Order: sequence, then C-alpha cells, then structure tokens
Amino acid sequence: MKQTTKFVLALAALSIAPTLAHENHGHASFSAGEPGDPKKPARTIEITMSEMDYEPSRIAVKRGEQIRFVLRNVGKEDHEFLLATTKENLAHAEVMKKHPHMEHDDPNGVRLAPSKTAEILWKFTKAGTFEFSCLIPDHRDYGMVGHVTVK
Repeated sequence: MKQTTKFVLALAALSIAPTLAHENHGHASFSAGEPGDPKKPARTIEITMSEMDYEPSRIAVKRGEQIRFVLRNVGKEDHEFLLATTKENLAHAEVMKKHPHMEHDDPNGVRLAPSKTAEILWKFTKAGTFEFSCLIPDHRDYGMVGHVTVK
C-alpha cells in the first residue's frame, strides 16, 4: 500500500473518531477537558509563541474553569499550540515528522503563521498536569513545551 494511501486512511480514521466518541459518550473525548462554551464566562490568558518558546509556559487553572487562550505568533516561523497529555503529544509529534505540513482542525489545537493570532476556548474538566506544545518537527525537541496544572 502506498504511503499516501496509508496517510489518507489514517486521517479518515482520525476524522471519524470524534464522531464515534460522540455516538458512544455524548461528546468527543479529550484528555485535558472539553471545548468551551462561548455563552459562558471565561478567563483570558494570552500566550505568545516565538522561536522555541511560549510565554507564559506554565499556567495554573481550577478544575471546571473555562479559559480563552489568545495565541499570538510573534516569531518568524509557523508555530503550534496543541493541548493534550505528554504521551498524546509525543505520539502526534511522530506523525508530524512524517507529515510536517499537517494542519490541525481540532478544538484543542491550532497552527499559526508569523504575526497571526487565534483563540481556543477550553474548559478544564479533569485534574492533572497537561501540556501544550508545538509539534512542528524539532520545535518540541528544542523546548517549545508549556504546562497547565489543573487543581
């Protein structure tokens, strides 16, 4: 089977996973919580992304809190913000090495070109430590990782 075909099949499987989760559990399942509700209040946290750095790189939130992340790429390269567990991000980083121009269309992640801004609205429903990282090849390896502690 050609690599392109395998990739297309893998993407198809990933694209139906939220649908299957929706059918089985009532909503898509994410390790760090769930997409936020724009009708409810949220605390805003601005994060700047630059070459191999997030500022701030450590964030503390309360379980049940809704956060509006305002993400600004102030660097000279594309950067990502993908909120998940370390294990999930490491697995996704391996896929990104094979497909470095992959775009994300997930409520817990975004890829931004230089000088661009985006928002992610997220409700932290689970306690623990989660990470946000840039999975563009080599960026995570060079330290582009941040952490969210949910208490």
